[in-house]
Amino acid sequence: MNTAEPQTERPHADPPRLRADATENRNRILDVARAAFAERGLDVPMAAIARRAEVGVATLYRRFPTKDALITEVFADQISACTSVIDEALADPDPWHGFQNAVTTMCEMQAEDLGLTSAFLTAFPEAVDFERQRSHVEQGLAELVRRAQDDGRLRPDFMVSDLILVFLAGNGVATGASEASRAASRRVVAYLLSSFHTDRVDPHTPLPPPAPLDIGHIARLITR
Repeated sequence: MNTAEPQTERPHADPPRLRADATENRNRILDVARAAFAERGLDVPMAAIARRAEVGVATLYRRFPTKDALITEVFADQISACTSVIDEALADPDPWHGFQNAVTTMCEMQAEDLGLTSAFLTAFPEAVDFERQRSHVEQGLAELVRRAQDDGRLRPDFMVSDLILVFLAGNGVATGASEASRAASRRVVAYLLSSFHTDRVDPHTPLPPPAPLDIGHIARLITR
């Protein structure tokens, strides 16, 4: 008498390589789409994105059923990266290092973005909870400034709104997607950060009064 229990068929899990390939395809599509949207605006055809990502159009639509879904995912990744920069800087035990890294990295993101965020918010104002993310960025930047000043290395007359000047300066020289443009942005930001350090403060030449800039626009400027 055969007492062995009948075996039920179990669903086969995807092989690890297949799952890895799917992840690689998704990330490549998002990277290509981000660059394409930044360079050419949101009207880039899906077929062009698939071609640049070296995937079939059918594969692209399996990952992102509509173009709106792809655009929204690109923007969500961009904002998530921004908030991650803030969180990592706040976790840095060195207040000046955290402040410096946050500003430098955000300006690099801004140079790469070339207007993607502004275009997205114009086309899809309700697609992502931008206000909550923006508030997180603003509060984080204010805390980074406070910590660096309490540590004694960020000049005491520096205002949080002065960060807008940094982002505007970085954006002003990042006029294209070339490496030369990004290098110019990095150099300008490095000059500015150097001037913010207390080692560079001239007690006999105070700064002019702060510009009446709205800190509420900081998060927009970061990736504008």
